[in-house]
Amino acid sequence: MESSTHVPGGVRPFTVTIDGRLSERVPGYVLGLIAVPDVDVVRESGEVDGWLTAAEDALHAARLGKADVSALPPIAAWRDAYRAVDVNPNRFPCAAESVLRRVAKGDRLPRINALVDLCNAVSLDTRLPVASCDVGDIQGELEVRLAHGDEVFAPLGAPGATEHPDPGEVVYADGRGRAHSRRWNWRQGDVVKTDVGRRRLLLTVESAHDGGRAVVEEALDRLAGALTGLGAEPGPALVLDAATVSGEPFAPSAASVRR
Repeated sequence: MESSTHVPGGVRPFTVTIDGRLSERVPGYVLGLIAVPDVDVVRESGEVDGWLTAAEDALHAARLGKADVSALPPIAAWRDAYRAVDVNPNRFPCAAESVLRRVAKGDRLPRINALVDLCNAVSLDTRLPVASCDVGDIQGELEVRLAHGDEVFAPLGAPGATEHPDPGEVVYADGRGRAHSRRWNWRQGDVVKTDVGRRRLLLTVESAHDGGRAVVEEALDRLAGALTGLGAEPGPALVLDAATVSGEPFAPSAASVRR
């Protein structure tokens, strides 16, 4: 499967939707989105590296054990959300828990590029899953939904070793039958990985805990400011939830549709 590439030109229609069945199981789920129609992703940024280092240092100083990380309110809520969709969070921790655990042990995260490092910094600070997705190869729609089981997932770093998600697990799926995540945000797919160069990106921030929407909105504000500093022109933030289930993040007004 070919990796995604940025396609310059006009804005193409692009809709993101939360499946109603998922909202029924996890009614507190909130998905924040920022569209970046065109950005030159650089390998490194001193400012972003400073933010990530500061976030790592703060977590090191907190001296959290594995159980402490799992008990953090945003993480505990994600563990409950995973159980609600029949996924064992001990075996498949959400993306935020994975990076928090790694850093809490005293490690530092690998520096990938300025956009991925930015997302990791914000994820450590907010305790929420934050991701950068290259959507240059996705047209029309992206749905966060329960998998049918016949979707094709290309693992990150091994796109030829395709997999099929388990029926009922949560995936980000496009209209071509491709899944771009496994078990919600546990693992990202190769098609949407963010690499250096000119890219068309969609940044995501997810929460499942009470009061999570406010934290998502704060994270989106921080991301938007950082993106501007990196030379991007991000679109207006869009927040989806059980009441506002669908939206067009690349539209000039980031239009949303209520249930």
